[in-house]
Amino acid sequence: MIAIVGLDGATWDLAEPFMDAGDMPALRRLVTAGAAGILRSTTPPVTFPAWSSFMTGANPGKHGIFDFSRRLPGTYEIAFVGSRDRRLPTMWRLLSAAGRRVAVLGVPTTYPPEPVNGIMVGGFDSPVTTGIDGSFVHPRAFYDEMRAAVGPYTITDFQELRIGPGWHDAALPKILTAVDRKRDLARYVLAREPWDVFMVLFGEADTTSHHFWMFADPRSPRFDASRAARHRGALRDVYRRLDGALDAIVAALPADATLLVASDHGFGGAGTTVLHLNRWLAEAGFLRFHAGARALPARLARQVRRLALLGLPRGVQERVVRRSGRRLARRLEGWSRFAAVDMARTVAFSEELNYAPSIWLNVRGRDPLGAVAPGRAYDELVATLRERLLAWRHPATGARIVRAVHRREEIYRGPCVGDAPDLVLELACEDGYSYVCLPSTGEESAVVRSLAPDEYVAGKGGGMNGSHRAAGLWALAGPAISADVHAEAAITDVAPTVLHLAGLPVPSWMDGALLPGVRGTLTVDAAPPPPPRVGGQEDDGAGETELWRRLAALGYLGAERP
Repeated sequence: MIAIVGLDGATWDLAEPFMDAGDMPALRRLVTAGAAGILRSTTPPVTFPAWSSFMTGANPGKHGIFDFSRRLPGTYEIAFVGSRDRRLPTMWRLLSAAGRRVAVLGVPTTYPPEPVNGIMVGGFDSPVTTGIDGSFVHPRAFYDEMRAAVGPYTITDFQELRIGPGWHDAALPKILTAVDRKRDLARYVLAREPWDVFMVLFGEADTTSHHFWMFADPRSPRFDASRAARHRGALRDVYRRLDGALDAIVAALPADATLLVASDHGFGGAGTTVLHLNRWLAEAGFLRFHAGARALPARLARQVRRLALLGLPRGVQERVVRRSGRRLARRLEGWSRFAAVDMARTVAFSEELNYAPSIWLNVRGRDPLGAVAPGRAYDELVATLRERLLAWRHPATGARIVRAVHRREEIYRGPCVGDAPDLVLELACEDGYSYVCLPSTGEESAVVRSLAPDEYVAGKGGGMNGSHRAAGLWALAGPAISADVHAEAAITDVAPTVLHLAGLPVPSWMDGALLPGVRGTLTVDAAPPPPPRVGGQEDDGAGETELWRRLAALGYLGAERP
C-alpha cells in the first residue's frame, strides 16, 4: 500500500526547527527512516497548477491549469477552473484503470470528482461549506456515510477576506479542529477497506502561514510585538497538530506500507512594499487607463462583488449565482480585473495577481482589441518589457524588484502553453520578504508605496503577511526506499513515483522521474494520453458558477480589490 499525506504550504523552514524542538516526532521518524528533501513547485508556486502537476506528473503546459481561473479565448472574460479543465489524466485515473483501489480526500482541483475506482472527496475548491448535497463526493452515497461516521465535513468554515479584531483568536481553534476532522475522516477511510493508494490533504499549514507569519517571525517588517505574545505559537501549534494527525494515520497503516509526505510549495514572510504593476506599465507607456466616467464600470464591478461577498448570506449568494449563470460571473470577474484599462490603447496589461505576477500582451487576432502584431513586433515588445522590468528599482532603496522575466515558452512545454500569460514574473525579495502586488485603479499616487501599519494585517486579496515560496518539502519511507537520502526533487516526480511503486508503467508524457531514494528503474509506457475527461456529471454551468462563488468567497479571485 502507498499512503500520501499532503501538507499544503508546508516548509522545512518551519518543520526542521519544530522537529529539532521535539514538536514533530512523527515527521522526524519518517525523515530518519527514508529519503527527504526540498520539493520544487511550479513557476509560479500556485496551489492549482502545483497540485495538478503533483497528480499528473506533468508541467502546466501539458495539463493546462495555470491558476484558479483562466482567460476565455477571444475575450477579456475570466472563467473558473475545475477538474474538467485538466487536459491530462491524473494518477488516480491511471491507477483506477489498472484496477487499483484508491481513496483521495481533499486535494485541490478535484471538483467535480472523477469516477475513480474507490472514493474521492473534493478539495477546497468544492462548494462544501454549504453542505447542500454530495456533488463533491464520488460515489455520492459515500457523502451520507461520511457524515454519519465523522460528522459534517467542511474545509474552511470561516471567512479570510476581512481580518478584524478578534479574527485570529476565533480562527486558530477552527484551524486546529479542521485538522482533527480530516484526521478522523482519514482513519475512518483507512479502516473501511484495504487500499492500494490512499491520500489525504491538510490545508491548515497554508492557511496559518498566510495569516499568522508576522506574529512568529521577529525579523518580519510587519512584526507586532504586542500581538506576538498572544499568537507567536500559532504556527507551532498547527504544525504540531498536523504531526499528531500524521502519527494517527501511520498507526492505521499496514506495517509494510510506503508513506509519502509532501507539500505543493513552501512559505515565507511578506514585506511592506506594495507594487502596482498596471500603474508601472502605464507610466512606462505600455498601458492606458480609462479616465473619468469611463473608469466607473471597473470601480463599480469591484465594489458590487465585494459587497455581495462580504454582505450577503451564503444561501443568497448561491441563489444569485445560480440564477445569473456563468456568463455574468465571467463578465463580472473580467470587468473587475480589466475594465479600468483602455484596451484599445494598451499593448501590455496584468491581472495583478499577488500570488502569480504576470503580463499579457494585447495581441492582434487573439485579443478583441489587440494592438500588437504577432511575429517581430511581438518579440520586440517582449524584449523591451523584459529589459525594462529587470531594470526596475525600488525608488527609495535602489533594490531590484523583478528577479526574472520568463516567456511562457521558456518555462512551460506542451499543447496548452498558449493558455498561459505571455510573460511570467519572478519578483525579488526585499531583505528576504516578498513584495505585495495590489490592483491598480489608475488613481494611485505612486507605482511603489509602503503599507500603512493598519494594512499589515490583511485578508486574501489585500496582501497577507505570509506568502508562497517555491521550495516545498517531501519525505518518503517504505520497503523500496533507501534510508538516509537527502536530495531536491520536482513536484512532477510524485506521480511517476507512485505509479512505479504501484507496479505500473509510467506514461512517456510525464515530465517527472523517480523521487531520490526509490529503488528500481522506471518502466515507460509510450502510449499517448487518453482524451481529457469530459462530463461525468452534467455541465450546465452550475459547476463553474459554484466555483466562482467558492473561490471568490475564499479571496482567491481578488474580492478585496478596491
